[in-house]
Amino acid sequence: MRNLQLAVLPAVRATSLQRRSPQLVEVPAVPVTSLLKKSPQPVARHVGLVRNSTFAQMDYFAFQWHITDECDQRCKHCYIYSEGHPKLVEMSWERMKSVLANILRMCNRMNRTPYLYITGGDPILHSRFWDLLELLHSKRIPFTIMGNPFHLTDEVCQRMRDLGCRKYQLSLDGLRETHDRFRKPGSYDRTLQAIATIRRSGMHCAIMSTVSAANIDEIPQLIDVVVEHKADIFSFGRYCPTSEDKAQKRLAGGNEGKAFYEWHVEPERYRDFLDKCWQKYEQYKDSATTFNLKDHLWTLYLYERGLFKIPEGLEEDTIYDGCNCGHCHFTISAEGRLMACRRFDSYVGTIQDELYDVFHGPKMVKYREHEKFEKCSKCELLRFCRGCPAVAFGYTKNFYAPDPQCWHK
Repeated sequence: MRNLQLAVLPAVRATSLQRRSPQLVEVPAVPVTSLLKKSPQPVARHVGLVRNSTFAQMDYFAFQWHITDECDQRCKHCYIYSEGHPKLVEMSWERMKSVLANILRMCNRMNRTPYLYITGGDPILHSRFWDLLELLHSKRIPFTIMGNPFHLTDEVCQRMRDLGCRKYQLSLDGLRETHDRFRKPGSYDRTLQAIATIRRSGMHCAIMSTVSAANIDEIPQLIDVVVEHKADIFSFGRYCPTSEDKAQKRLAGGNEGKAFYEWHVEPERYRDFLDKCWQKYEQYKDSATTFNLKDHLWTLYLYERGLFKIPEGLEEDTIYDGCNCGHCHFTISAEGRLMACRRFDSYVGTIQDELYDVFHGPKMVKYREHEKFEKCSKCELLRFCRGCPAVAFGYTKNFYAPDPQCWHK
C-alpha cells in the first residue's frame, strides 16, 4: 500500500490570471524512493511526484537567463544556432543589473520567490560572470548554472558553491559516439569527469538529456552510466524541432507518403521508452541519483499504471500541474528578448518592459487559454499534464495542437 503525502499545489485558474493560494491535497506518493529525495532547487511540484520537497513552503517564479551566446560547442540541436550562425551576443553588465532589478520588482509585486537558471551558450564565458554571481549572492537569490564541462576545476566549482550555486547542470545526449557527434569530440568523457568535480564542491550535479529518434535507444543504458558516476539528478526532455529541421523534411520510402523526420518518435514507441526508463528508475531507487520526471507525459504513463490518481475534491476549472509556460516561467535571451518558453518561438516582450506587466499582458494570456488545447481539453488529465506544447509547436506552429508523442486515445 502506497503512503499518502501532503502536497502543496500552486493552483492556476484555467480561465483567468489569478493564482489561487497554495492548498493541501492528499495524493499518492510514487514508490521510487529516490524520486522523493530533496532536490536542490525550488522547481515545480508534480502532483504525486516530488520534484522538490522544499517547494512545499514557497511559491516561486523561474527565469531561464541566457547571459551570453558564447560557447565551446556548436550542438546540432541548439536553439541559438538553429537558424544558422548569428552574431554571438553577450549581455552587458549594466543591462544585467537592470534585468535583475526588474525580476525582483516583479517577484515582490507577485509575492513570488525568484529562482534563476543562469545559462548561455556557456555562462562562464561571460566577461562578468563572477560579478553576476557575487551580485546574486549578496541578494541571497537562489540559482542553478546550466553550462559546459570544459572550464570546471575544483577551484572554479568551489567558488561557484561559495557564491550560492546550488546545482550545476550538464548535458549528455547519448553514449560516447552519439553525444560527441551532437556536440564535439571529447565532450562525453569531459562531462563524465566533471560530475565528480562538481560534487566535490558541495554542489549538486544534474545530467539532462534531449531525446529524439537519434538517441532514444541509448538513454536506458545512459541511465546506467549516470548512476555509476553518481550524478545527483537525471532527467530528459524531448527534442523540439526547429525551422531548419522542417527545411530538411523528407518523405519516407514505403511509409505511405507520411511526412517523416529523422528525429521523430512515434507515440507508442515513446510510451515503451518511458516504460524502459521507469524500470531503470525502479532498479536504481536506492542509488544516489534522483530521477526528475521532467516530461509531463510521465503523468499519463503513471496514470495508466495506477501510480498517479486524480485527487478527489479538486476544482474542475483549475490547473494544478503540467507545462509551466504562461504560469511561472520566463526566458531571457542574451540580446534582451523575453520569451514564454525557450523551446519555441514565444516572444512576448523585451527586458525594457516591466516583467510584471508582460506577465499580465495579452501576449502571455494566450498561453493560459487551456480550453484551446485541441486534444488535451477533452482529456481527464488536462489539469495535470498537457504534454509538451513546445514540441507540438515545433511540428505544427500551433501551441495548442496535440502532443506528437501522446499515445492517449
